[in-house]
Amino acid sequence: MLRDYLVRLPRRYKRLFQVLADVFLVWLSLWLAFVVRLGSFDEVDPLGGHAWLFALAPVLAIPLFVRIGMYRAVMRYLGNDALITIAKAVTFSSLLLALAIYWYRDAPALVPRSLVFNYWWISLMLLGGLRLLLRQYVLGDWYRGMLAAPFGRDDGLPRVAIYGAGAAGNQLAVALRMGRAMRPIAFIDDDVDLANRVIAGLKVYKPRQIGRMIADTGATEILLAIPSASRVRRREILSDLEQHPLHVRSVPGFMDLASGRVKVEDLQEVDVADLLGRDSVEPDENLLARCIRGKVVLVTGAGGSIGSELSRQILQLSPAVLILLDHSEYNLYVIHSELERQASEQSLQLDLIPILGSVRNPYRLLDVMRTWNVDSVYHAAAYKHVPMVEHNIAEGVLNNTVGTVNCAQAAIQAGVSNFVLISTDKAVRPTNIMGSTKRLAEMALQALSLEGAPVLHGQPAGLNHVNRTRFTMVRFGNVLGSSGSVIPLFREQIRRGGPVTVTHPHITRYFMTIPEAAQLVLQAGSMGVGGDVFVLDMGAPVRIVELAEKMIHLCGLSVRSERNPEGDIPIEFTGLRPGEKLYEELLIGDNVTPTQHPMIMSANEACLSWAEFREVLDRLLQSLDRDDFEAVRMIMRATVAGYSPCEDIVDWIHKHRESKPLR
Repeated sequence: MLRDYLVRLPRRYKRLFQVLADVFLVWLSLWLAFVVRLGSFDEVDPLGGHAWLFALAPVLAIPLFVRIGMYRAVMRYLGNDALITIAKAVTFSSLLLALAIYWYRDAPALVPRSLVFNYWWISLMLLGGLRLLLRQYVLGDWYRGMLAAPFGRDDGLPRVAIYGAGAAGNQLAVALRMGRAMRPIAFIDDDVDLANRVIAGLKVYKPRQIGRMIADTGATEILLAIPSASRVRRREILSDLEQHPLHVRSVPGFMDLASGRVKVEDLQEVDVADLLGRDSVEPDENLLARCIRGKVVLVTGAGGSIGSELSRQILQLSPAVLILLDHSEYNLYVIHSELERQASEQSLQLDLIPILGSVRNPYRLLDVMRTWNVDSVYHAAAYKHVPMVEHNIAEGVLNNTVGTVNCAQAAIQAGVSNFVLISTDKAVRPTNIMGSTKRLAEMALQALSLEGAPVLHGQPAGLNHVNRTRFTMVRFGNVLGSSGSVIPLFREQIRRGGPVTVTHPHITRYFMTIPEAAQLVLQAGSMGVGGDVFVLDMGAPVRIVELAEKMIHLCGLSVRSERNPEGDIPIEFTGLRPGEKLYEELLIGDNVTPTQHPMIMSANEACLSWAEFREVLDRLLQSLDRDDFEAVRMIMRATVAGYSPCEDIVDWIHKHRESKPLR
């Protein structure tokens, strides 16, 4: 096919073809300029009296075209800049030709001076027009608009409407036409001045005309090309689109486009964060960097969802050394490789240290902190899947509570300045082991904050360690996209055709994006004075069943129910899982004070002394040694305010032992 042959030609041959074509067009423009001015073909003599002018015109024009850059533009991507370049080149070449006509007074044949104006506009039309025609031909869709619409022909491509007729929308339309995987058929835009107009060959509809647009065009999908819109505005748009049988996808965010990580044609499913409609508050740069810039920073659980995002943001804040600690070899490899690549691309000057190790090994922790003289610790390592920890009580206590005590004590011994615990809303009046172990971890840090020279757990009485570490806890709810999150589960269930499983019709959860949570953690960690429990403003809780319904609708599908038996995807309620609550809270009491950040509050909550906590910890460990989970539960009920287990013990070892017949 000629088009494919032209596209595959080497660049030098394409330029030669353009130069030869332009020489011909310059001659044609000059000849037509004579005809328009003189009104007769007979008075033009390109091989006689006017030969000097026909020879001079390309000699003046082509070098100028080359110098100005007309042959650097790629025909497939010809845009406004290239057209402006053509206009400049033609204008300057016309001026040079006018000077030549003025200076050469002894021409053998009549050359009207007004000829130059005709030469200018005809050259502009021919040179610019040919390039526009070639662009359409090379794109391969030059005939679709002429044939498909008038004669009802279907090219078989998915028909998509683009929400947003601005720069991103126009770039997306061009990219889709070039890619030939989808066919853009309309724009939708809020701007009333654009309504019913045509942009890039596509009609612009108002948002309230989407039903008519579907009927007119047969669109099956809407692509959101509004990368700079706020989350609140995106939520409003998505709410309006839910009622239509359209699959909704999105162009990446503005910062991703600006950084070059993605291109405008890299479509993605709608970000669930847009459904929440929460706009994040701009961070305080001083708070972000106070405990990080120029310091040695350790992140435990660095390969997890929260730990990895903390590590990414810490990397951008210029630490001297960033130590990544994780017990999962694969997770540690992934985050270390990613950060190493970022540091290389951005020429960041720091040492990036991956350490394999567990927070259950106090000697390893102390060795790491002393070897690198760690300044700040962000403790994100934890088991956080509620049913899994409920079935594995001993591991939950040893990792979440004892692991935190190990980290805190190593920090005191190594002289670490700042220690930040990543906690959870499930620590508030918990109904599960996971929440209880995290509340015990908070209480351990609160107790240590009260001691200037504590006797550390596991060490002999009388051996005191000076405590120079400032302990801070940050408590928040679910983060979108974290391991165990319902969002990827719902997406996979919808992809398979359902059902989408929800535990209870009234279950609610707080949600926040991982980057926003990590950013607030870093800022909260800089504000504490010691023993502070900071609570992040999570906004309003979200009903999980409503979230599932929205995700189904935005895939262009409907919910199958008793009221709509012909729907596409059913929602099934499976019942609350072991240890699961209908709703979560962020505060144990009502004693909360604001901070200098509008989305961070400080909670004042009761705690034990370090001596009392050590006694509780000893009894817990003794009970675990005996696999006495009844005793573990009793100790937690007596220690953790509001702990109220909602069912019998479901630990696998306990259940198996109880079910074994007596011998």
